[in-house]
Amino acid sequence: MSDGSTASETKTNTENNTNQKNSNEKKPDAWGYDLYPERKGSFKPKITNVLIGKEGKENIEKLKCEQNVFKCVQTSPIVKIMMAALKSSGCPIDIRRHISCEVCDYSVSGGYDPELNQIVVCQNVSTRKGMVQGVLAHEMIHMFDFCRNELDFKNMEHLACTEIRAANLTHCSFASAWSQGDASWTKIKKAHEDCVKTKALYSVLAVRQIDKLEAVDIIEKVFPKCYQDLEPIGRRIRRNSDDMFRAFREAKYYGYDD
Repeated sequence: MSDGSTASETKTNTENNTNQKNSNEKKPDAWGYDLYPERKGSFKPKITNVLIGKEGKENIEKLKCEQNVFKCVQTSPIVKIMMAALKSSGCPIDIRRHISCEVCDYSVSGGYDPELNQIVVCQNVSTRKGMVQGVLAHEMIHMFDFCRNELDFKNMEHLACTEIRAANLTHCSFASAWSQGDASWTKIKKAHEDCVKTKALYSVLAVRQIDKLEAVDIIEKVFPKCYQDLEPIGRRIRRNSDDMFRAFREAKYYGYDD
């Protein structure tokens, strides 16, 4: 699975190959599926959580989530761009097949399952339309990379790159950077890059059982190339701006329209 959310020296190719071999031998939970219990079978609420009102309303949550997904598909400029780009790349989305509202661990808001080519929207976490829009846009970047760029989620450099791209295009703004501790009024210029690195790091660590320094190493190695790749949106989306609408208007020039 891929989650929705300082430089070290680059390791040698031999070390990378060894790390790749070791990571491929890890148990399934090392790929993040433990954060998405419905991926492994039916979810069963705990009686204690039902009694305190934390669980037991899964059907209501699912219906609300599916309604928010439908609204985003119909009205969100960023989601419509991504769906058009996927269609143009030969991977059209059927929302009944490719998007699933599920109960998740509270540490994640969504995810992308490459084995089923399916986006998971965490119905118990992403409870508002704005949150659902963010999840869909973020995870559709992963879906786009998987479709068009032959992304291998078992390759740590591939995973780091798609997380960098998703954070770069759909997550980071000055406000996001500030909340993560990556921004101050004296380093605004570098704040966005730091925000992207931090978000990508959190996302990688959430779904892979690797050392933090190793993850930082990989992110730094692929960052320059992946940070400059703005496909298919064409621009970085800033919070409280018209960037989504501008990108939507420009999409037709790149063949990304309904």
